[in-house]
Amino acid sequence: MDLTGKHALVTGGGTGIGLAIAKALAAKGAEVTITGRRLDVLEAQAGNGLHALQMDVADETSVVDGVAAAVAARGPVQICVPNAGVAEGRALHKTDMDFWRHMMGINVDGAFLTIRECIKTMHSTDWGRVIAISSIAGLRGLPGAACYSASKHAMIGMIKSLAADHAGKPYTFNALCPAYVETDIITRNVESIKKRTGLDDAAAKNLMVGANPHGRLITVDEVAEAAMFLCGEHSASMNGQAIQISGGEM
Repeated sequence: MDLTGKHALVTGGGTGIGLAIAKALAAKGAEVTITGRRLDVLEAQAGNGLHALQMDVADETSVVDGVAAAVAARGPVQICVPNAGVAEGRALHKTDMDFWRHMMGINVDGAFLTIRECIKTMHSTDWGRVIAISSIAGLRGLPGAACYSASKHAMIGMIKSLAADHAGKPYTFNALCPAYVETDIITRNVESIKKRTGLDDAAAKNLMVGANPHGRLITVDEVAEAAMFLCGEHSASMNGQAIQISGGEM
């Protein structure tokens, strides 16, 4: 695979899954804009084909201006990876509107705005890939996380509609749906589980590890490899799919 000359944009690209995908794309020759709210985190990863851009996906002006700046610097976005997201569980009867709006604002609105601005430029090219990072929670209900599950279901619905809109055109739209991945989100979730249940660190983490049928956390590189396949020369017939990376979750 040679992605030389392609411009990729990865939201939440300074850490975790986003960074792993960004590095994999850059290794194949792409110029990759990595975005996030914390410029210092992004700049620490810049270089070797990665370009830092401060952008808040929940803010329309920030996304419109940010994507425009990236396009001015590196050309039309041909690989769009809406990855930025927040993951937190909360019982529905304890969910207030601020929590709900925050989750939807990042996970749904952020993906919508990023894709919208990127495909405006993608349409001027003869090839494009949108790879949304959803979750296994986008395919089934995650206990104790109705808000999060709803946001990830919404992302998949958007991807499927976009795939239908672009059928027969040289652009594909797919979602990756990992189960529990070894990222900073796991660390934050451990603290949340401890507060809710009184479990210690090991027991709280084991609740998530045990939810993956193969008995371990998924690595960010496993998710990145799936993204790379969707950019490969034999991926054109993969469109409108929600691809599980879940260790056997059914």
